[in-house]
Amino acid sequence: MKIISLFLSLMFLFSFSWLNAQDNQTYQTPPDAIKALIETTPTPRVSIDSKGKMMLLMETTSYPSIAELAEPELRIAGLRLNPRNNGQSRTNYVKNITLREIETGKKMTIKGLPNTPLMNGFSWSPDETKIAFAHFEIDKISLFVIDVKTAEAKKVTNLPLNMTLVGSSFGWVSDSKQILFLSIPENRGVAPTPPLAPAGPIIQENLGRKSPSRTYQDLLKNQYDEKLFEYYATSQLVKINIETNQIQKIGSEGLIQSFSTSPDGNYILFQKRHKPYSYLLPVNFFPIKIEILDLKTGNLVKEVVDLPLIDNIPTGFDATRQGQRNHSWRADAAATLFWVEAQDEGNPKKEVAIRDKAFLLVAPFDKPAEEFFGTKLRFSGVMWGDANNTIFTEFWRGTRKEIFTHINSSNKKINVLFDRNSEDTYTDPGTPEMIKNQYGRYVMDIKNNKVLMTGEGASAEGSRPFLDEFDFSTKKMVRLWRSEAPYYENIVQILDRNKQMVITSRQSVNENANYFIRNIKAKKITPLTTFPHPYPQMKEVKKELLKYKRADGVELTAILYLPPNYKKENGPLPTLMEAYPAEFKSKAAAGQVSGSPHQFTYISWGSPVFWALQGYAVMENTSIPIVGEGTKEPNDTYIEQLVAGAKAGIDEGVRLGVVDANRVAVMGHSYGAFMTANLLTHSTLFKAGIARSGAYNRTLTPFGFQAEERTYWQAPETYNKMAPFSYADKIKTPILLIHGEADNNQGTFPIQTERYYNAIKGHGGIARYVVLPYESHGYRAKESILHMLWEMDKWLDKYVKNSGN
Repeated sequence: MKIISLFLSLMFLFSFSWLNAQDNQTYQTPPDAIKALIETTPTPRVSIDSKGKMMLLMETTSYPSIAELAEPELRIAGLRLNPRNNGQSRTNYVKNITLREIETGKKMTIKGLPNTPLMNGFSWSPDETKIAFAHFEIDKISLFVIDVKTAEAKKVTNLPLNMTLVGSSFGWVSDSKQILFLSIPENRGVAPTPPLAPAGPIIQENLGRKSPSRTYQDLLKNQYDEKLFEYYATSQLVKINIETNQIQKIGSEGLIQSFSTSPDGNYILFQKRHKPYSYLLPVNFFPIKIEILDLKTGNLVKEVVDLPLIDNIPTGFDATRQGQRNHSWRADAAATLFWVEAQDEGNPKKEVAIRDKAFLLVAPFDKPAEEFFGTKLRFSGVMWGDANNTIFTEFWRGTRKEIFTHINSSNKKINVLFDRNSEDTYTDPGTPEMIKNQYGRYVMDIKNNKVLMTGEGASAEGSRPFLDEFDFSTKKMVRLWRSEAPYYENIVQILDRNKQMVITSRQSVNENANYFIRNIKAKKITPLTTFPHPYPQMKEVKKELLKYKRADGVELTAILYLPPNYKKENGPLPTLMEAYPAEFKSKAAAGQVSGSPHQFTYISWGSPVFWALQGYAVMENTSIPIVGEGTKEPNDTYIEQLVAGAKAGIDEGVRLGVVDANRVAVMGHSYGAFMTANLLTHSTLFKAGIARSGAYNRTLTPFGFQAEERTYWQAPETYNKMAPFSYADKIKTPILLIHGEADNNQGTFPIQTERYYNAIKGHGGIARYVVLPYESHGYRAKESILHMLWEMDKWLDKYVKNSGN
């Protein structure tokens, strides 16, 4: 547990006073062209009701200040909480909202909003006449409801929400008149105070039981942490009738992880965490009791299961917990509980004919659960339709095999719809379109045994989203529509299936995304929104999808950006390459094109595209596949494939005459930072590198990392060979290391960069180590982001653009 305070922040600054190159101890700003892109007003978010009648436009806040990020934060049980208002910290907010009638275009200003609104969690009622949302204040979180017809918002209760364990602590009942929400217990009292001295040592013990786990941060550390966790995470479930303001407590107080009402509105699926806790695992691994409560009385109807601490899952991505999991209500039935149970004890190495079985428990829950379906692979999802139509999906990570199975519940007929390789994006059939049923739950939109399918439409030309009609009986797919160049256009919502009227989002290289009504039959398109171009200064930046091959024949791609007014006769440019390696089981899948050359470039804080305005050629999303076909493991030849992929990208840029091979930098974030360090260590392709929030010592992630399933003890040579830390004495290329001081991502703890920098420094390498106070794995504060961009710009100018040949 840690509560950030001014004292700790000052200690933090002083503790790094010994570092070299600490010539700027105040926040700096990059060139104006880069700064202006960060200060752009965000494009509003959009939510559309299921009938396509009303649109909610949400204006979001921009980057918070470092002062906001430095507000008190409780880091405990794998959570990051705001102890003042009992919400999760580092939250994104909506600062203003408006309603718009889609048919008429009429805009409606919402009346009754708080004076300085900080909102999120918008939720349409089942009948879509109301919208609930949470408003965040300094010392509490309040529940508001908007009446869509009158465009008026009102606070529905003075009871504060508790949003510590769940992102959204409220939900509608099917009648659209009642809301369930988690509240802070009325007589909670004051928070526990830390002991002046410990009562004794902290002891953990294992008596021969295998309990492998990956590395986690912000965990419980002692009994005081346990008390503090219970104080903030304990909630009371409350039901409120927003028409009568009648309030009723449901069930007992506890560490309520989740709750959901049955489709008919008579029952609640109620899940609570409890002791014993773990000091090695976060809260989502703690024991959990699952119950069914009566919504009207709040009384216990059925104790479904009490699941123990999850601390013995075998290693491997196809492993899972023993016992029941994935509890949810069947969306197409009044009150039927669904869950899955592993038949192989969750161990992927155990050979069994059926991996998982799905069960149904029907109200009033007084009979044994019925077995519904068994999967040969690991259960991965279910899509409900009606009493006769259900689709199960199953997946096996080791082989990338994916199966879609249709089940007719009335005659028990089972029909495999798709049996495919998940890596083959070109043959992805998409997913069924959903529609609200009589309970207000989303189910497959089935007519005459046919369902509409939408998908990304990956192809050799790039992504071309589509709308198809699929027949369950014949398995025939009929194409109704496909996105056409020079646009990237995707289906947002079906308005009228028979008339083939849809809402789409359309964008192009120079047109930001806007919403349209498309009449597919009439080939007519009508604009719904006219959001302005967020970066007019980027309009003249040239964008091109590059296709080329690695030396071993694997097809690769990258998106190339060139500065405004650049001409090839001006000569090759200093270049910034950005990438993030990905693992594949086949060369064919590794070579498939991802993304679209027609997509608009939205610039986030971590983008490399800023430098196209600074005179650089930028290669973004450079494909660096790591392939292990058959029984071969991709990472056993990671270094060789990494270097070959980067070299192929540079060679293509040189062939085009736009990349100066003697002035190329590489950058990456997280696993991309790991890549960057390895490329600088094992090649001479680059003049400099920028590595943000990475992991460099694989002995600190011994039970697997990224897509590596093997443990350190199973593959020590691979772990050591892949770890840049092992070769810190070899790296001579300048490397800029940046890390958030509060990084809680698995495996990328700040100590990774601290120790790596120290190792490079100890061997005389050229490195700069920048720690961003209060920042996590992704950076948020405006001051932090601007300073990061300043550091990167100075590094690139010094070691790349102005380095000479």
